Amino acid sequence: MIGEELGLTEKDCFKFAWIVDFPMYEKTDDGKIDFSHNPFSMPQGGLEALQGNPLDVYAYQYDLACNGYELISGGIRNHKPEIMYKAFELAGYPNSEVDKRFGGMVKAFKYGAPPHGGCAAGIDRIVMLLADEPNIREVIMFPMNQRAEDMLMNAPSDPTLQQLRELNLRVVPKDS
Repeated sequence: MIGEELGLTEKDCFKFAWIVDFPMYEKTDDGKIDFSHNPFSMPQGGLEALQGNPLDVYAYQYDLACNGYELISGGIRNHKPEIMYKAFELAGYPNSEVDKRFGGMVKAFKYGAPPHGGCAAGIDRIVMLLADEPNIREVIMFPMNQRAEDMLMNAPSDPTLQQLRELNLRVVPKDS
């Protein structure tokens, strides 16, 4: 870790930090506005915040970090259709596209889904820190390689013909 290389980290202690005020949007390399992280987070300030410069809008997202490692990530979800439509509009998505991609969720929100939020802990990262291991792969029971393959379980494997039929799928070979 760069902090260790530069002598900036303390040994034998845990330092925690809540990371908040994540930007809702960012500019892409071609100058377009896009979501910087989670498009389903509630913008801080609600609909009013989306009336100005999108790059000034923060999302209700948060992380808990310890010694530079993200341990917990979460946020408050956008649960109001008018805010969701506007948030996606700023990123270049018309209402019709939002309805097409996320129609079930939007419909539920129109019925009055309550606000909700939460967070999820990365237990493997917590164990890594408690065990004083420099690599998360040392504490994962069945670590995967760089291609997301589990060599012990030979996974992922090719699906059987029966599995494909059950799911009404077919394999289309790549063009060579």
